[in-house]
Amino acid sequence: MTVSEREARRVAEAARQQDWHQPSFAKELFLGRLRLDLIHPRPDPEGPAARRGERFLGRLRTFCAEHIDGGLIEREARIPDEVVAGLRDLGAFGMKIGEEYGGLGLGHVHYNRALALVGTASPAVGALLSAHQSIGVPQPLKLFGTEEQRKAFLPRCARGAISAFLLTEPDVGSDPARLATTAVPDGDSYLLDGVKLWTTNGVVADLLVVMARVPGRGITAFVVEADSPGITVEQRNAFMGLRGIENGVTRLRGVRVPAANRIGAEGAGLKIALTTLNTGRLSLPALCTGAGKWCLKIAREWSGAREQWGRPVGKHEAVGAKLSFIAATTFAMEAVLELSGELADEERHDIRIEAALAKLYSSEMAWRIADELVQIRGGRGYETAASLAARGERGIPAEQMLRDLRINRIFEGSTEIMHLLIAREAVDAHLKVAGGLIDPDSSFTQKRKSATAAGLFYARWLPTLATGRGHLPLAYGDFHVSRHPNLAAHLRFVERASRRLARATFMAMSRWQGRLETKQVFLGRVVDIGAELFAMSAACVHAERLRSHEDHGREAYQLAHAFCRQSRLRVDDLFHNLWHNTDTTDAALASHVLSGDYTWLEEGIHDPSTPGPWIADPTEDTARHKNVHRTIE
Repeated sequence: MTVSEREARRVAEAARQQDWHQPSFAKELFLGRLRLDLIHPRPDPEGPAARRGERFLGRLRTFCAEHIDGGLIEREARIPDEVVAGLRDLGAFGMKIGEEYGGLGLGHVHYNRALALVGTASPAVGALLSAHQSIGVPQPLKLFGTEEQRKAFLPRCARGAISAFLLTEPDVGSDPARLATTAVPDGDSYLLDGVKLWTTNGVVADLLVVMARVPGRGITAFVVEADSPGITVEQRNAFMGLRGIENGVTRLRGVRVPAANRIGAEGAGLKIALTTLNTGRLSLPALCTGAGKWCLKIAREWSGAREQWGRPVGKHEAVGAKLSFIAATTFAMEAVLELSGELADEERHDIRIEAALAKLYSSEMAWRIADELVQIRGGRGYETAASLAARGERGIPAEQMLRDLRINRIFEGSTEIMHLLIAREAVDAHLKVAGGLIDPDSSFTQKRKSATAAGLFYARWLPTLATGRGHLPLAYGDFHVSRHPNLAAHLRFVERASRRLARATFMAMSRWQGRLETKQVFLGRVVDIGAELFAMSAACVHAERLRSHEDHGREAYQLAHAFCRQSRLRVDDLFHNLWHNTDTTDAALASHVLSGDYTWLEEGIHDPSTPGPWIADPTEDTARHKNVHRTIE
């Protein structure tokens, strides 16, 4: 299916939430305003819901220790059915489902903690539970379903009917305008036809959320029974990591779906998917935070036990720097996760940018943490846990953790796509007032109105970027506590950097105007600066909360201080690279590569790839494939 660039942008833009009805800390941050009042002080987390969540975490912790064998799942590339049954008995498939529908009714904070816990026992089990509840049937029905749909499907999901989300197709990834699966109205139902790729949980699912195009109406969401006639799971895919994940290729041939199973209106499917992901994306930071905690534990224990040149390797500065990075960054990831989860639970904030930043930052940092752990472990980090155990050593699956975490930089929006998504939201205020000036389709009247609106907006906004609290020596005094590291200084840096980032964004819009959207590497750096500033803010707030509750407050301040020192260096580099970089040279070189000018550089190798098309033809008759779908009783 061929779609023009303009049409692809139009479809993506139409799927966005257009308005901001609630405050957003991250949105304000990109506009040069450090609204610390939006995230500090945090409300008291104690209460009946919190106690209920902690009791469940206790049961889940015991279950993970006694019944989940991560090594077995890795070796056999399958989660045992009895593990799934045990999770059902615990109510783990209904963690986010309301008690009125048979679920546990946990908030995002305890749901995220549960995923962090179970993900360290087995990342594949973490993926099973998160895909089921974060993007599968429960979340879109909670947000957009009718009461009849909730009563029909949510109790089943809470009892353990596994759900999956089907959007991606063999030739459609982050460009949904080219979606080819169709849903043709037929009386009081729809007939669905198409092929879906990388359907996490799809191999064992009982219920599916399927995105399909209704002719003339647009992409629409449906709840589909996985055993419906015409559905075939043609393959269970295998990956470099997450070897127990039930991910497949699903073909739909004339699948009849009742109109009552349509979620929302015709054409609202993409908006439903993106809104679902606003909080659904927090599942990946939860899994990444759990991984960071595990890496910290192993790095600490190994660095204290392994001796070289007369002392533990952790005492050597080269390894000590890695330990510092792992500990400080893990603290920051947990701070970002806890803050984002609390904001989601309060339902008083628009967290679309916060959740996206959490996903982007945690997936990148967790990968770096795991890589550093492998380096600290040396040859043992590269060796499998089974091989280590076979020769009598502790079976540490460091290399598996590295493989398992790699997908998080791709799942639910790759890092590159997240950069563009966040950048679009970050400049939304500008586009609302000045978009007409750079839109080639705008009429003269529209451009004139935009010029007037832009003039008024920037006359008020630009002066606020000149100076602020970050220049006041005593600002943010709540975070300058006696005999503790001075976190107030870091918040003053965040405030100054926020205004600097807003100025840089304005300069870029003035310089490139409508071409700014093509400056993807520049926008990526802008977003990465915002992510660091968000993480620094979260780390300081998290440390102060722990201190005020007398819960490792001094240690938390030390971790936050170390993280902010490290983060500030990264921010300085990113600011420098905004305007001093090789972007133009890189773009020219990439063009030559694509033109085949350097194919001579590829000579002297053997390509072990098997023959075949780059992308399989979804219209090809594949009836020869048997249905590998299976139901877990």
